[in-house]
Amino acid sequence: MRKGANIVEPTFRVTRARAAACKPSVGSEAPKGQGQDRLLRKNPKRSVLDEKNNNTTAVSSGQNKRRAVLKDVTNICCDNNSYKNCIIPAKITKKTTKITKKNPIKPQQVSAQTQSTAVDHIVDLDKNVIHQKATHIAESENTNRIGKRVGSQLQSFSKKGRNNIHEKKIMIATKVDFTDIDSDEKDPLMCSMYAHEIYNNLRASELIHRPHSNFMETMQRDVTQSMRGVLVDWLVEVSEEYKLVPDTLYLTVYLIDSFLSQQYIERQKLQLLGITCMLIASKYEEMCAPSIEEFCFITDNTYTKSEVVNMEGQVLNELNFQFSTPTTKTFLRRFLRAAQASNQSPSLELEFLANYLAELTLIDYNFLVFVPSNVAASVVFLARWMLDQSRHPWNDTLEHYTSYKPSDLKNTVLALHVLRSSDISSPLNAIRSKYMQDKFKCVASLPSPQVPETLF
Repeated sequence: MRKGANIVEPTFRVTRARAAACKPSVGSEAPKGQGQDRLLRKNPKRSVLDEKNNNTTAVSSGQNKRRAVLKDVTNICCDNNSYKNCIIPAKITKKTTKITKKNPIKPQQVSAQTQSTAVDHIVDLDKNVIHQKATHIAESENTNRIGKRVGSQLQSFSKKGRNNIHEKKIMIATKVDFTDIDSDEKDPLMCSMYAHEIYNNLRASELIHRPHSNFMETMQRDVTQSMRGVLVDWLVEVSEEYKLVPDTLYLTVYLIDSFLSQQYIERQKLQLLGITCMLIASKYEEMCAPSIEEFCFITDNTYTKSEVVNMEGQVLNELNFQFSTPTTKTFLRRFLRAAQASNQSPSLELEFLANYLAELTLIDYNFLVFVPSNVAASVVFLARWMLDQSRHPWNDTLEHYTSYKPSDLKNTVLALHVLRSSDISSPLNAIRSKYMQDKFKCVASLPSPQVPETLF
């Protein structure tokens, strides 16, 4: 404030509200209505205390309040016909008293009017009661009709249900009991409580996530079936070199086929695609996956680390990071368990022979037309026949857990038998050399007898 002014420095904090309240006594006075409206327009967001001060100032100056009192909105919708009777009882008494004062009615007239209104009211009540009784009778009759109809339907349904149950009992009685392979709940890794639901889900998933069986004819122009077979045969040697689990090899081949089904590739990059898919599968399946440098070294440094990384990004983006798919190995474990359910001790020879036949299907491009569960069941069928021709290779337990009948496996088993017979003279001998070892009981050297069509 200026020094020459005869204005005392206030000892309290000056707010806008207090300054506005002090203006009439200090400076030039503006008109009451205009000054108040101007103050309100300048600062619309003021505190509760400022609003109280302004209201008191406006009242003292004879102005109207800023906020009008809310009117009675109880009967605000009474213009509609549905709201014509929404009148407060207290107001009715007041109006009737006023009417009686202006136009007094004689007691006889009042009694006559009340009697007539009472009679009309009783008649209305009787009509309502009669109408309600009539509707109640009609509803009860409809209910009885509906009840009889529902009862007859329930009886027919119960008869059908009893017939279905009887038919199921007959089927169960005539069918030979299968061996329950999920009854052993000691091993938590077997997931015996959820095994049935898990494998039903896998059967549905194998139909969704499967590569095209004709991508060599439709998508690829530079890569051939024989090139794919050479690549897979070499990847078997790589998996043996790095001691990878079988699931890594199966997933690698699946990734290769899925990528080739969707993306064109030149033959110079086919081996790059193979080691990249094995790198991805190793990261997915292995506890300690080989590094990128090891995969570059196995190719004699034909490809650099940056090329492998770039190809890895292409494969991941092309497949949309979808790797949780069942392979032949996934179903083969359960089917082998069902095949050996009646054995007192598991047969390692059957297991090794089934794995040998299953890995042979990885090399042949023509086996992509069969779903993995069908291939796994056919592998068990042929392996059991190769080890024992004295009895039928299929039984009720295998049919129950594989959901395949022998007739469903005929084409796959015959194609597998031809593949096994031609493997002896095939130049792609990585799988045959692998299963000629003693640790696999030399199952690759077992004879392959003819498969008669009478088995199907």
